[in-house]
Amino acid sequence: MFAARRLLLSCKQGANQAARFLRGPSRRSQSFNYSQSTRQGTTHGGRTDLNPQLPLGTAQTFSRSRARYAAPALALGFTGFLAFLHYNDERRAVPKGQPSSSKSSGCGCGSNTTVRGPIIGGPFTLMSTQNKVVTEKDLRDKWVLLYFGYSFSPDVGPDQLKMISRAVDKLESNHDKKILPVFVTLDPVRDTPSHLHAYLKEFDDRILGLTGSASAMRQMAQEYRVYFKKVQEDGDDYLVDTSHNMYLLNPKMEVVRCFGVEYNPDDLSQEVLKEVTSLSQ
Repeated sequence: MFAARRLLLSCKQGANQAARFLRGPSRRSQSFNYSQSTRQGTTHGGRTDLNPQLPLGTAQTFSRSRARYAAPALALGFTGFLAFLHYNDERRAVPKGQPSSSKSSGCGCGSNTTVRGPIIGGPFTLMSTQNKVVTEKDLRDKWVLLYFGYSFSPDVGPDQLKMISRAVDKLESNHDKKILPVFVTLDPVRDTPSHLHAYLKEFDDRILGLTGSASAMRQMAQEYRVYFKKVQEDGDDYLVDTSHNMYLLNPKMEVVRCFGVEYNPDDLSQEVLKEVTSLSQ
């Protein structure tokens, strides 16, 4: 915090110096110089010359001098401002594999990234594979492992669902911890409730599948900071480029952890267990 103030002060000082150089002498300085010149003015016929002539080239010299110092002052102020912004960005960043220590940090979905506070997420209204309306209120009072994907994913999606299923098995059988796995599709056009039901049944009956209208899915993706975009379109055949976000939500529907695709079932179950047990202690 002290370093940030120093950088901000340096930025302001540089900007003020540049502004003073570009404005020229202040009224106070002009008044002083004028009074000095009147006292030191020449006398012609008993009269004092109140407007003594400056030596030739003085004004041009002063203008060049002012321009010479204005440019470095502006550069210094701009450099200080950029340094201040960079320092703040570094404070907010969460390096991969490191826990977040700031309440305002985002979720980078890297290894071991801890999210402090309900900074992502929000209300939603979607449709389950049983054609029932599901909102965020229906998931309260449960630990939820929330994954965003789509059923036509050729490789990453199936691998993630297998990992989720095995991790949930380990948590239930070895530690008696119940986690609700939830799959939110990013391809609602093809992932209808009936299709999604058949797809998820191949992996685990416990996975709750959610779909909905295109606008509802976009809204939820924005709330949970999920990137997705259609690519390689060929008529009705296309892929979806997505960030494959996976979140752990506590019973208050607050995101407490996010996980990347580099996890395996053992690592995922251990990390989830840490969060669940830490809240109960």
